[in-house]
Amino acid sequence: MTEHRAPAVSGTAAGRGTPALRAAIRAAATGALTAAFLGLAPQGALAATPAPPPAPAASAVTAARTAATAPDTLATLSRFFARDGAVARTKARPRIEGRTVPVYVLSADFVRGKAGAPVSRLEFLASTAVSADGQKASVWTAESGGSWKVVNIATGDDEARYSAAGDGGTVFQEPQINAWYEQRGDRVRPLDAEARKAVGAGGTTVAAYQKRVAKAYGDKLPGSAYDRRGAAGGYGPQASGADGGAAQEGTPGQPVAAGAAAGDSSGPVTAASAVAGTAALLALGLSGAAALRRRHSR
Repeated sequence: MTEHRAPAVSGTAAGRGTPALRAAIRAAATGALTAAFLGLAPQGALAATPAPPPAPAASAVTAARTAATAPDTLATLSRFFARDGAVARTKARPRIEGRTVPVYVLSADFVRGKAGAPVSRLEFLASTAVSADGQKASVWTAESGGSWKVVNIATGDDEARYSAAGDGGTVFQEPQINAWYEQRGDRVRPLDAEARKAVGAGGTTVAAYQKRVAKAYGDKLPGSAYDRRGAAGGYGPQASGADGGAAQEGTPGQPVAAGAAAGDSSGPVTAASAVAGTAALLALGLSGAAALRRRHSR
């Protein structure tokens, strides 16, 4: 399945570049943590198994679903599904199906080894939209200015599928490599090919996983030389875009406009900065929830 981005509101057009480019921008999208924090804590700080992150309140899930099913959102979904002529806009008839699920991403506090930090943090809530011709899209919602808003629309239903693949633990994403895992107790289990490549088919311990992500991202957050070079926010050289610009898709292909990045790694889920075209996401507090997302062919 190819990748596309559409907005619920407005914004600059999202890139349709090469698979490598889309992968780079996907990494910048949900992640906004292409960096980890300076000064890693001693190994003993992670001796105890971290508690799972808190689940969103039922009222938040209800508000997020209300935003996803709003008439304006459904109108945008009609344009999104009709973007390549797959179906006429007037015949797309999008609907929201299944559960609205929490989406967790790798926690910056965990990366830096902060004692008691959960492995992941809540990033946004996702609802699956389906068109009359069977296309699927994931509608991302986050709180902004005291209300829940749509911050992105992505092809496919990764969030719902991987959430359903969990076995009683917390499903989360390492967005830098587009890897999905489940943390259950002291184990981190891979759920996709990228995750298996990172930790092996049998998974790994929480402590071993922390060592891996600390090594990968431990020198790349605010204040680091990486940050001062302007590369922080997502695989700098790649994310800048090989084709030098955004796709010209018009209204159906615009990315969602999102609010300002907010909160630290332990705060509530909030709307994030949108990535303009092929630019890397510059929010470094793990609150990035808008940009291109890589989708695999299936």
